[in-house]
Amino acid sequence: MDVKPLPPVLSFLGATGTVTGSRFLLETADARVLVDAGLYQGLRQLRRRNRAPFPVDAASLDAVVVTHAHLDHIGYLPALVAQGFRGPVYVTSRTAELGAIVLADSARLQEEEAEYANRHGYSKHHPALPLYTEDDARAAIDRFHPVAFDAVVETCPGVRVHFQR
Repeated sequence: MDVKPLPPVLSFLGATGTVTGSRFLLETADARVLVDAGLYQGLRQLRRRNRAPFPVDAASLDAVVVTHAHLDHIGYLPALVAQGFRGPVYVTSRTAELGAIVLADSARLQEEEAEYANRHGYSKHHPALPLYTEDDARAAIDRFHPVAFDAVVETCPGVRVHFQR
């Protein structure tokens, strides 16, 4: 008797009710792929979502696919890696280049903001900590797997990505 795989399920983990924090989870019978790992930006109520527990175990993700290097699509990657994600991050070569700059800059800003909050005592957390560090950003960047534009790549069994305009 043949057992058919369950149909793929797409869950919206971010960018719902707002245009920031893009995160979509694609689950199949054999794979769990996150499409975008965006940082929430803007109002404090949105930024607080960055600190909320990620809705799935980061280590359970097989891969991440990043559509482009805007912070609201790539900026949560270092936090995801710090939480145990160890799979590949599929990006185009240009997204890898720009993403490395964006993530390093974001991490430095996170660290500077935490240091400033500690120095001036305005955080309710003692000590104030960055969402992620420059080391976390480097670890995320090391997970990048650049893919040629217009190439079709199998990220996991049965999950293919085609980067195109």
